[in-house]
Amino acid sequence: MAQRIIIAEDEAIIRRDLKEMLIAEGYDVIADLGRGDEALEAVRTMRPAAAVLDVKMPGMDGLSVAEAINAEQLCAVIVLTAFSQRSLVEQAREAGVMAYLVKPFQASDLVPAIELALARFDEKLMIEGELGRIHDEHRKLEEKLETRVILDRAKARLMDEYQLSESDAFRFLQKTAMDTRAKVKDVAERVIDGNLKPGE
Repeated sequence: MAQRIIIAEDEAIIRRDLKEMLIAEGYDVIADLGRGDEALEAVRTMRPAAAVLDVKMPGMDGLSVAEAINAEQLCAVIVLTAFSQRSLVEQAREAGVMAYLVKPFQASDLVPAIELALARFDEKLMIEGELGRIHDEHRKLEEKLETRVILDRAKARLMDEYQLSESDAFRFLQKTAMDTRAKVKDVAERVIDGNLKPGE
């Protein structure tokens, strides 16, 4: 299945040439636009695999569009420009641009740039997904450790003040949680705060 591409370039001749190049290379050009704001809206609604954006456009410049696309993780972004200043390359990278092309360019330049951008975007999603999973596991572990500390403090209070054995103290916490349909951690916090006592 052909990769779906959106083009945003304010110069009609370049836009037409770009579209023809992409179609000839087997891509599916689902929109070709002349304004940055329209390009961003098209990306949000049509969800292409990649957006090819000119830097200078009316409505919204290409780097601002790229930044918005990157923030929402919508698709891979390739930027076109007539200039190759280092500062612009740096800005493009900070905006989340995956590949960069300086005009004039050939199909032989365009295709590798698109394929590189698509590969980098997939890699980014995979890495961020993996980091998200690790973060969730870390958070769950922290919650377990926090619950363990609170339970130990509640058991210690029940043992000290009400002379319960450790197993009886834990059973009291567990049974109260089941009877009140509360979390054991919440019951333990009530014991620590003095708002829950055995026999009440």
